[in-house]
Formats: sequence, structure tokens, C-alpha cells
Amino acid sequence: MNGAAKGAIVGGVFLAMVGGAGYGVYALVGDGGGDGKNGDTAVKAEKGSGPVTDKEAAQTAKAFLDAWAAGDARAAAELTNNVQAAQSAVADYRAKAYVSKAVITPGTQTGTTIPFGVAAEVTYQGATKPLAYESKLTVVRGLTSGKPLVDWQPSVIHPQLQKDEKLRAGAPAAPPVKAVDRNGEELSAEKYPSLRPVLDQLRQTYGGKAGGKAGAELWIEPAAQDAPKRTLLTLVEGEPSTLKTYLDAKVQAAAEKAVATYPESSVVAVQTGNGHILAVANNRKDGFNAAMEGRRAPGSTMKVVTAAMLIDRGKAAADKASECTKDASWGGRSFHNLNNFELPGANFATSFAKSCNTAFIKQIDDVNDDGALAKEAREVFGLGLDNWKTGIRSTDGEVPVATGAEAAAEYIGQGRITMNPLNVASFTATARSGAFHQPLLVSPELDGRPIAQAARQMKPSVQQQLVRMMKLTATSGTAAQAMNSVGGDKGAKTGSAEVDGAGSPDSWFTGYSGDVAAAAMVEAGGHGGDAAGPLVAAVLNAS
Repeated sequence: MNGAAKGAIVGGVFLAMVGGAGYGVYALVGDGGGDGKNGDTAVKAEKGSGPVTDKEAAQTAKAFLDAWAAGDARAAAELTNNVQAAQSAVADYRAKAYVSKAVITPGTQTGTTIPFGVAAEVTYQGATKPLAYESKLTVVRGLTSGKPLVDWQPSVIHPQLQKDEKLRAGAPAAPPVKAVDRNGEELSAEKYPSLRPVLDQLRQTYGGKAGGKAGAELWIEPAAQDAPKRTLLTLVEGEPSTLKTYLDAKVQAAAEKAVATYPESSVVAVQTGNGHILAVANNRKDGFNAAMEGRRAPGSTMKVVTAAMLIDRGKAAADKASECTKDASWGGRSFHNLNNFELPGANFATSFAKSCNTAFIKQIDDVNDDGALAKEAREVFGLGLDNWKTGIRSTDGEVPVATGAEAAAEYIGQGRITMNPLNVASFTATARSGAFHQPLLVSPELDGRPIAQAARQMKPSVQQQLVRMMKLTATSGTAAQAMNSVGGDKGAKTGSAEVDGAGSPDSWFTGYSGDVAAAAMVEAGGHGGDAAGPLVAAVLNAS
């Protein structure tokens, strides 16, 4: 071998480097640790200034990958800009992730970024499985030392690692579960990809209670204590227990297909009479379950709750005149309708169906109660109680008491109100059935958890008018185009919510058909009927 591609035995670990231009393939075999004396590892980085050169990046990357492959955590860490975090991660790679072999193959350098592939073996208690993945590192100038250093990110060790997360292997505390839908059909992350975070949480919560037996796995240990582990590799199959959910495989499949059409989208479907969650799907880069945990302004879908409050207090009625002007002012702020439309002589039902903002803003003075909307949301719709227990992590919306212009904004779903598709589907189900039923993913009998209750049912006259207005919206209002394919008894409401700094508003849509309600949100999707509407229609048509 030449000088740039030589072999060395360091602390019982065989390191082979094959290739030109300073680095090639780095192979780790065995369990010995490095002693930090390897000549390749101990590349001295001279203090410099200005941008890191490609040569400096290549040399530093070579030294770091060399040290990592040799198991020399200290040497590798000193070539990064976060010595403590890097040393712990590199040391844990073998000691706690049980990587017994790893071949690191650098790719083509782009400036100061060097991609590399890892072909590894994970061995735990006699079981060995291969693990292959690709990652990358970037070299930057040290702020105080001036030396070229690897910009330390957990993703250097594994691309799925995020801040404060760790790679671990062993016997997990929670045995595996086989989640099935209401009809006994298995729900796997392979078939329903967006269910992965939901299934992970179900396992964490119920795996130890349902009678399964743990195997051995490689997983990502989350930063948050209550967050579920994310399995990367199964070393030894455990014995799963069967966990029945309220999901419906047919509706879930439609939800998965629907969200695939728009990035950063989420949808939820629930049964109106009991709150059972039939589907929950997300299409997001970050893997976040925004459908159940998101907190964003719901826009005009909130008018379902606002309308209920106004009718409940006798300040509005479906057939009562409702002034819909181009704009309206309250609390020193001016509000307007989309494209400044107006509806001379319209009644409240028409203003609702056409989503007239000003018709709602003009009602504030008549209500004369700054907490009216928050009270209606909490007492009738079960929103903001902060005690929903669906079976996994979820949030139940927030409707803060507001005054002045902020109160006006809340009437049309802006201001400090936050919701997610689960909340919106729930309040649509309440409007449809006349009573709040806390959404449920799994039966409360599994763990005896308490279920949230609303203080009172919706008045029959309020419910009848609300359903009538939602039907009008679905047939001749802003939701008509999206709901055209949905047959039978149906109703809907559109919404768009402006978000600071976003070029386009979030798209919201909610609707019901028969005894199923669904709601969707597409971040920066524009008007509600354009993006979120087709998602809801697809889910309702599958139910």
C-alpha cells in the first residue's frame, strides 16, 4: 500500500484505508478501543482564517472518520466543534449501540461537505444483523481555535438522530405490539407509513401492559422523556401482543393516499356519535404527528364554534339578517373579506356559507362578553379542557379569553386560537351530533384512563341551525366544489389562516358525511377548498 492507503492495528481494532486523495474506506472490526496514537488520526490542524478550503475539509474529514472507525472517541471528538457531545456519541456507537463492525466509505466531496456510507453490523447477546445507511459531515472554521473542525451534529453518527437523541441497542422496555383496526386487520408502518409515530406511541404506552415479550433492537432514544423510541433494526423478534384500535384500515388507506398529494398536510376522521378515531395521517418531512399534536390557527373553520355561540346567545339566527360589508373595524384593527366581497341583504346562513368575516366581526358589540367564545368552546365543544386522553399524545385546542382586536380575530379563527385537524374534526362531530364525545384512538378500558366531558350539550335549536348552515356551505357555499363528490347527508366549512412570514395561508377544511366527520390542514396550501378540501372529501368517500 502507499502512504495514503495503509493498514494499522490500533488497540485491537483493524483499520483499513483504501483509495486516493487522502481517504477511502475505513473499516472497524472488533471491540478494542483506540489509543489516540494513530498517525492518521492525529492530523494536526493548523490555525487559520477565512473560509475552510476543500483541502482542509478533506484532511479533517479523513482524520475524523479514521478516528471514529478506530473507536478513538477522544481523537474524533477533538476534530469537532463540540468535543463533549461528539466524544459521547462516538464512544456509545460501540459501547451502547453495540456496533461490532462498521465500514465507512466516503463519497464525492462537495466543497466542505463530505458524504459517506456506513455498512455496519450490530451484535447483541449473540444476535448479529447488518445495518446500512448514508450520512454526511461538514467542516467549518473553529470560532476560537481557527482550526478546521467537523461541525458536530448528531446526524453525523446516524442521519435520523436529532438534537439530544442517542443511538441504543438492547432489549427495549416496551415489548412489541401488533396494532389492528376495528375489524382485526393489522396496521403496520410499512403499509401505512404515516402511522409510524402513532404505532410507536401505542407500543410505548401499552406494550408492557398487553402481555407481549421483548426481543432485541437498535433504536433511537428520544430527547423527551415521554417520547417513544424509534426502532431502526430488529435483532431478535419479540412476541407481540395484539392491540385493538378504533382505526379503520379502509379509511386509513384513503387518508394516506390523500395526504400524499400535498406536502406538510394532515387529516383526521372521527365517528360523530362516539368520537372514535377512524384515520389519522400526515405527510411531513419532520415526521411530526401534526394531525393530533399540531397548534395552528384554524381560520374560518372556527366559525362553526363562533356561529354556535352567537345562535346560543340569541345574537344570530340562520334566517336573521346579517350585515356582510367589505370591511369592518374592531379594537383599532380593520378586517376584510377575501377580495373585499360583500353580500347586501344576506342572512346569517348565507354569510356563513360564503365565509363572510365581517358578518362575524360586527356581532362582537352585541355579545358584549370577551370570554363568550372561549366559554362556548369549552362548555359545549370540549375544547381547551387540556385533559383529552386519546390513547397517545394529543392536544385539545386552545381558545384563550381575548379582548379588543384580538377577540375579533378569534371570531374568525385567528389571533391566539390554536387547533389541529383532530380538534376541528371533533368540533364538527359535535355540531353534527349535538354532543361532545372526546376523540379516542383505543378503548379507555385498556388502562382505565378518564375521558374528558363537556359541561353541557348543545341546544337542539342551535344544532339544527348549525347543521343547516353547514349543509348550505357544502352544497352552494365555499365548500361546494370540494364536496361535490361526497354524497348523502353532508355539511362542511372552509378556512384559510394567515401565518406570519408565510407566503400563502394555511389551508383548512372540515366536513361530515353521515356519521363521519373529517378535517384536514395543508400548511401554506392557500384557500381551504383548494388543498385541504379534496383530502377531506377523499376520506369521507372511503368511510
